[in-house]
Amino acid sequence: MNRHEMMAGRPGAEAKLRYLDGDFQVLSPGAFVRCAVTGRPIPLAELRYWSVDDQEAYADAYAANQAFMTRRMR
Repeated sequence: MNRHEMMAGRPGAEAKLRYLDGDFQVLSPGAFVRCAVTGRPIPLAELRYWSVDDQEAYADAYAANQAFMTRRMR
C-alpha cells in the first residue's frame, strides 16, 4: 500500500481495510480506522498493529495485547 492509496478517496471518512501479514489492502478509502479495543481513530499512516485472524486494528501495542489476552481467556 502506498501513500496515494491511503489518502485517496474521502479524507474525513473511516477506511475499510483487509489486514494481511505485514500489510493491508484498502477496500474502501478513508483517512483512518478505529481501534477494536479503545474505539480511538487511527490515521492510516500511523497504523502499526492489527490482527489478520480477527481483521481488527489496534491503536498501540497495549491495545493489541489486551485483545490477545481477551481472546486467550475465552
